[in-house]
Amino acid sequence: MDWPESIKVYSQFVHPALMWLLLAMCIYAMYTGLQWRRTRSASGDLKKTLLKGKFKLKHHDIGAAVLSLMVVGCIAGMAVTYVNNQKLFVGPHLIAGLGMTGLIAMAASLTPLMQKGVEWARIAHIALNTVIVGLFGWQAVSGIDILQRIIGRMG
Repeated sequence: MDWPESIKVYSQFVHPALMWLLLAMCIYAMYTGLQWRRTRSASGDLKKTLLKGKFKLKHHDIGAAVLSLMVVGCIAGMAVTYVNNQKLFVGPHLIAGLGMTGLIAMAASLTPLMQKGVEWARIAHIALNTVIVGLFGWQAVSGIDILQRIIGRMG
């Protein structure tokens, strides 16, 4: 299919915009998750105060959105690259993005075990998501380089 040039050009900016939003959402998800962990171990007035923050519900809601958007963002990034170049550029940015997508699925799959109180699942969930946020930071930097090359080709 031959896409209109305006769609091909401007679609290249949807993935980076979505990913920067997603990075912020990941950081917020990490915050709410850590606050929920803190709530579970707190007692007395501190626990009452933390429970008012509804961190468990917020963490589950933002986590579900992050999972969905990461999968869609990964697929969209590859689709836009393919539409504009008739190929994918297999390099560190793509491999890290695919890895992050797999890791987030693994982290989310631990939820039933965490709900049963399995501590190793909680630790693995935290570790996987910490790796994802670290990779995401690197993705943001490498993505800016890619975006600059795209903008350079436009001018």
